[in-house]
Amino acid sequence: MASSDAGARQGRDPRLLLLNPTDNVVVARQPVAAGEVMLLDGGSVRLAVPLRLGHKLARRAIAEGEPVIKYGFPIGFASSAITPGEHVHLHNVRSGYTASVALAGADTALGLAGSDGPGPYEAGERDG
Repeated sequence: MASSDAGARQGRDPRLLLLNPTDNVVVARQPVAAGEVMLLDGGSVRLAVPLRLGHKLARRAIAEGEPVIKYGFPIGFASSAITPGEHVHLHNVRSGYTASVALAGADTALGLAGSDGPGPYEAGERDG
């Protein structure tokens, strides 16, 4: 995980956290008001909207259809072009999840490999 000192050395506002160097978004460490100017990877951006704790900001331009990368992994796709410093959230990101998308080895790691049932309960069975 990046520290605020590392962020400052990279020309990034200490209120922003870079989770993985391959990410194209940073995360707000605290709420930031609309209109605030923030240092972002050597440039400055003025926030058009308030940024809530944990919300994402684009580090660079993200083209429509391009993956949004957080934690070094795609978390969705830009549903429209996103400019550097723009709030990245449900209004401009669409999910890339489908039943055919899975993490390599996840079924095995979760003990689901070879499962022929619908899940932890048999169909129609309920707790309590």
